[in-house]
Amino acid sequence: MESGQRWRRLASPWEVVIGMEVHVQPRTRSKMFCGCAIGNLGDPPNSNVCEVCLGLPGVLPTINKAAVEACLKTALALNCEIPRHTKFDRKNYMYPDLPKGYQISQYDLPMSVNGSLEVDGRRVRIRRVHLEEDTGKLVHAGDKLHKAWESFVDLNRAGVPLMEIVSEPDLRSADEARDYAVALRTLLRTIGASEAEMEKGQLRAEPNISIRRAGSEQLGVKTELKNINSFRALHRAIQFEVARQTEVLESGGAVVQETRGWSEAEQRTFAQRSKEFAEDYRYFPEPDLPLLELDRAWIEELRSALPEMPGARRSRLVSEHGLPASDAALIADNRELADLFESTVKLGAEPKPTANWIIGEVAPSGKVPPAGHLAEIVKLVSGGRITRDQGREVLVESLSDGRPPAEIVAARGFAQDSDESSVRAIVEAVIAANSRAVEDYRAGKKQALGALMADLKKRAPQANPKVASDLLVKLLA
Repeated sequence: MESGQRWRRLASPWEVVIGMEVHVQPRTRSKMFCGCAIGNLGDPPNSNVCEVCLGLPGVLPTINKAAVEACLKTALALNCEIPRHTKFDRKNYMYPDLPKGYQISQYDLPMSVNGSLEVDGRRVRIRRVHLEEDTGKLVHAGDKLHKAWESFVDLNRAGVPLMEIVSEPDLRSADEARDYAVALRTLLRTIGASEAEMEKGQLRAEPNISIRRAGSEQLGVKTELKNINSFRALHRAIQFEVARQTEVLESGGAVVQETRGWSEAEQRTFAQRSKEFAEDYRYFPEPDLPLLELDRAWIEELRSALPEMPGARRSRLVSEHGLPASDAALIADNRELADLFESTVKLGAEPKPTANWIIGEVAPSGKVPPAGHLAEIVKLVSGGRITRDQGREVLVESLSDGRPPAEIVAARGFAQDSDESSVRAIVEAVIAANSRAVEDYRAGKKQALGALMADLKKRAPQANPKVASDLLVKLLA
């Protein structure tokens, strides 16, 4: 049965309950407890390692201040409480990609607690934001024909700092979980705490999913999903898992608490291992790291330096600049684009045309022009001095070589012809050359006007399209 068909079987007797654990790689140059470079995905295996992240005897970890700062900024942006003291703990388990035999994490004294994130008007509670180190990576290779299998360990990621952001089980659907993860990524990028790119492993969303009878306060047995590398996969994985659990319960079975993986190729979840409890990890305080006292003055400095949050900026772009809510959301969700918009408007460009240029041209290009250049292009087009198509060409060239738009316009000989008498002569020539389209238009086929305008644009690309269109309609009447 397809996952979409399974999803439609979820009926009113059941309620979905989802909590999210999101692991985020903070923006740092070195690892959490040593000086090794973070490196890149394509680096040779085991090339970014040292005695500390290899877990060799006799070495001591040191705390990465930049990672602590990123974690605190994230906690403050999520309205968390910051305790005066925090500590690191050893989370003990044995796995080939964990060279020390334990992971340095945080348990009973995390870096922050009791926060919240607004997602489309819904408040999602944040239980905690804490720091830990990442593990290495296992690479499996083999030959099915000869049944010869090998596993290799790459420890480049061992010791990379991670922020773990844990929500309360406040989400009630795959849509809400995906939107929460997207909103969290936007916030992280806005405050500069992380690039948060899922495809690079910088943000890993791990939903904890259970279902219960509607109206019940008791939580059902949960499963945790792993191996999710996109927001689309997150949405589909939750849909499938909810449907799977529903089918198990409706057939008289029992859901098992376990960790499950997501197979993108097969579009299904699969069992990986039984889900551990906190006591299984035998947490105890990390003896090689001191208790941290978080200076109150430093906390307030970080708080005061936070930029405007995306939700607040969206509302302000609507109220101050009159943007449609959809435009405001697209712009405010990217801090660089939002800054460009406001700077461009301050230079005299109209808000709505500026938003159109940013959403339609700047954002897809992946490049951000100086505000002065964009303001100049917007005003040139709005003022009728160049056409929209010419404006696009000017923007592309300006992004490529950095030249001011006015210089490009002069060099290319761009000048929009808005003189009604000269445009009229072109319009009359178009009408004379397209008798069939003229007949169709006069017969009520209004789409024929598009064919006439296309011919006009081909004959005279510098003709003001509004002046030309108005004249066409007038002369065809």
